[in-house]
Amino acid sequence: MLSTVSPTNSEIDIVPIPGRTRMNWPTAIVLVLLHIGAVAALFMFNWHAFAMAVFLYWFATGLGISMGYHRLHTHRSYKVPLALEYFFALCGTLTLEGGPIFWVATHRLHHQRSDQPGDPHSPRDGAFWSHCGWILFGEANHNNTRLMSKYAPDLAKHRFYVWLNNWHWVPPAVLGVLLFMVGGLPMFLWAGCLRIVAALHATWLVNSATHMWGARRFATRDDSRNNWWVALITFGEGWHNNHHAHPTSARHGLAWYEIDHSWMLIRLLNFFGIARAVRVAKVTTRLPEEEAA
Repeated sequence: MLSTVSPTNSEIDIVPIPGRTRMNWPTAIVLVLLHIGAVAALFMFNWHAFAMAVFLYWFATGLGISMGYHRLHTHRSYKVPLALEYFFALCGTLTLEGGPIFWVATHRLHHQRSDQPGDPHSPRDGAFWSHCGWILFGEANHNNTRLMSKYAPDLAKHRFYVWLNNWHWVPPAVLGVLLFMVGGLPMFLWAGCLRIVAALHATWLVNSATHMWGARRFATRDDSRNNWWVALITFGEGWHNNHHAHPTSARHGLAWYEIDHSWMLIRLLNFFGIARAVRVAKVTTRLPEEEAA
């Protein structure tokens, strides 16, 4: 069943997480090593490793981040059986973007204070900051499950999510070992390092690029914009102005030409009765004229 939602920017009333200005050295070291591995992968190309990297990019970023962490766990824009919900969260950890409680709490805070003081990653604090500076120099709360649970109390009720948030690095580490065992160093570098680096930057571009470049269909209180090329590499997450106007809508691409791969899959799950209570933005057939960037 599909239900309509009206434009709104309000979600959960939450307060800012304290900031930080010093380098998070453990995070920085891991990111540097991943980027070195990503560059090294380019000198060890083989088709099997490339194909596995593409598959895992969709598996972790498409299912884990777009359909899981974002549209399901953060905004509850649709419902699936609990086992599948847990599976999507497990997929999300494979991007090395943290556990579900951390990710959901951070994103809810972003919506509550989008491009205002307290937004964890607004370009108004600098393009570099919104892209990755907030990870390198911001408050390191990836493993602070107790604090982040205050902003994601619905997830904190599940022991599985608490465990996964505490041990979010275990699934990608196990996957990395398996990739090396199956395909050696090229498989590890392509489907591990390069795939993770590509996914991180794609997700970070939603935080940075879609608040700086693109068209604005809706007059939201923030700087969110619709960016087609970010949508292309994030399975529909680049239709960000649409999303900020209708945050609980499972559909982000609201026009026929706004390709939204995650929405297509959600509709397929709904057709087979797997996805239920799917929430969709109520938009007139003639959309408002977009404001040029």
